[in-house]
Amino acid sequence: MNILILGGTQFVGRHIVEAFLASGHAVTVLTRGKSKDELPEQVERLHGDRDKGAAGLSALEDREWDACVDVSGYTPQQVRASASALQGRVGRYVFVSTVSVYAEPERHPVRETDTLSAPAAEDVTEVSSDTYGPLKVTCENIIHEVYGEHCTVLRPQIVAGPFDHTARYPYWVDRAARGGQVLAPGDGTDYLQVIDARDLARFTVKVVENGTDGTFNLAGPRISWAEFMDLLGVSDPVWVDGETLTANDLNSSTLPVYIPKKSGQSGLMDVDNSQALTAGLTLTDPATTAQDTREWSKDADLKYKLTAKQEGEILASLSA
Repeated sequence: MNILILGGTQFVGRHIVEAFLASGHAVTVLTRGKSKDELPEQVERLHGDRDKGAAGLSALEDREWDACVDVSGYTPQQVRASASALQGRVGRYVFVSTVSVYAEPERHPVRETDTLSAPAAEDVTEVSSDTYGPLKVTCENIIHEVYGEHCTVLRPQIVAGPFDHTARYPYWVDRAARGGQVLAPGDGTDYLQVIDARDLARFTVKVVENGTDGTFNLAGPRISWAEFMDLLGVSDPVWVDGETLTANDLNSSTLPVYIPKKSGQSGLMDVDNSQALTAGLTLTDPATTAQDTREWSKDADLKYKLTAKQEGEILASLSA
């Protein structure tokens, strides 16, 4: 099959490109050419910018593909431009959305049938923590409008794995590798749930090959934070309660991917993946995700907001 991927040089897109190549398909990527490109030579590169509307997609003219996978559509203007430009020229449009589309993220578990946030207006272009979910809702609506039954919507959980330059999940594998006492949020009974980028990528290939319609939550195994510390090899976690975390200005930025089970967002660590499993989603063992992420991140020179010095000072003050 001939596959077009909108955004394919970074993290999730890169894994999707590699998964299609591994399955014997021909891959074309459309990028702005601003990110580091380490894709294999056999990938065809096209350059364009959906923020410029139809004029920014001239590289796609007079071309057809069996499927398009949209990894980089964040605003309605971007998605409207590509969906319209490719209408009638791709057999299936696969849109990578997010579990952040759900209006009630405190529900347990979060299912595909749950209520979505009110869609953002199509002229909204600012992507922030407040607009991210509503923008993706509007993007999903555009895809359904243009492609009807010939589209698939993927709603991944927090994505983890090699090439993760977001520096969220890698913080924990890198911190564990340093050893010593580790400042750990909560009491060990909160939950962590991510999706390995390679599992997301393989499932993307599967829905394209099988012509699978529908909407799918993509989430991996749900484990406790105590289990997470164990699989990372942390022998001396220092559990810190929410009040103390707040007093020390420790939040989702300094301690990424942590969502307390009593939080209004706690359902996002309890995402139901049963529909995807039935459709062929396979899951990597969390220990393997951690090991492979660390193997990559040890040479990635990632920067984290909570430095070793700051953590040490906080641990010392707690001990005192």
